[in-house]
Amino acid sequence: MSGIGTGYDLSTTTYSPDGKVFQVDYACKAVDNGGLALGIKCSDGVVLGVEKLLPFKMLVPGSNRRIAPVDRHAGMAGAGLAPDARQIMSRARSECANYKSFYGDKIPSKILADRMANYLHMFTLYWSVRPFGAAVLLAVRDPATGVYELYLLEPSGECQRYHGMAIGKGRQAAKNEVEKLKLGEISCAEAVKEAARIIVTTHDEKDKDYECELAWICDASGGEFKKVPKDIADEAIAAAKRALDDDDAMDAD
Repeated sequence: MSGIGTGYDLSTTTYSPDGKVFQVDYACKAVDNGGLALGIKCSDGVVLGVEKLLPFKMLVPGSNRRIAPVDRHAGMAGAGLAPDARQIMSRARSECANYKSFYGDKIPSKILADRMANYLHMFTLYWSVRPFGAAVLLAVRDPATGVYELYLLEPSGECQRYHGMAIGKGRQAAKNEVEKLKLGEISCAEAVKEAARIIVTTHDEKDKDYECELAWICDASGGEFKKVPKDIADEAIAAAKRALDDDDAMDAD
């Protein structure tokens, strides 16, 4: 067997000579090929946005969502394989429910992030399973401190806390745009517009149609994870598309 992947990528329990687990690398590649997902931590909450690619025009609008709540004080946005992302979200709901049943209180943000990271990591330890081909952004309000937090959970089980992050297709261009924002100072109302703008401007025209999903957990939502109200989301998306059309018209001139 050579050291370029052949033979070393048959199981997650096998390291290559240079210390890589190729199955995890392949899972990360699946995330990179999925629609963009981004998170922005604001002064009054966290905003999540997702570019949901639509492979067929006959799909019902709003179906197969990539953003979902896992408890009243927490929600996730996934990138990569949709079924894998749904399984991660389902497990997060179970963790929240089990903690509430045992301790009688909402699960703290750090404990939820750590438990989910351990769950993802577990699928890199046994030859009979494969790593999840999805990564998720976790937006949560800590029930004890009331602080809003944003976490990234990767297929390897890596868990990091961020002020802003983008994953999926076009993540680098989206990251560059997120870094330009005044993270931690911008309000959620402003961040919704910025998230819509980033998703619209970084969308690859070679891809088929897409939907822009937006959700937040902030003071305006009462500290609960909810979809951004339709009128606010539609206005932000429409403004982003108008700005893009104006830029294209100027370039054409």
